[in-house]
Amino acid sequence: MQTSPLLTQLMEALRCLPGVGPKSAQRMAFTLLQRDRSGGMRLAQALTRAMSEIGHCADCRTFTEQEVCNICSNPRRQENGQICVVESPADIYAIEQTGQFFSRYFVLMGHLSPLDGIGPDDIGLESSGTASGRGKNH
Repeated sequence: MQTSPLLTQLMEALRCLPGVGPKSAQRMAFTLLQRDRSGGMRLAQALTRAMSEIGHCADCRTFTEQEVCNICSNPRRQENGQICVVESPADIYAIEQTGQFFSRYFVLMGHLSPLDGIGPDDIGLESSGTASGRGKNH
């Protein structure tokens, strides 16, 4: 079946998401176009805004709209000097949901994989040593 070029483009774009194959992308595209156009517009606007406005915290490298995230700029988070090193910003979110950790983080944005040629320099491990000294003047 020959589909609309825009529909094909939408389905291909949805496939960039983890776990979304051709069938899931097709289902999502048809749902947005048939049943939830306003949801599709909200999704498009939120995605456009997030991609243009969200960057990395200068101190811990998590995602934020500011130069320094709310966690790093919180003086109470700097009192004990502890830093939790995590693989991704999703890990910070999970830890914060527990309400049990009250210090700062450093995000590697990846993991070591010598077999794939990913070493400490590739994930910013050398930057983690200076993270504890940053942000104290914010």
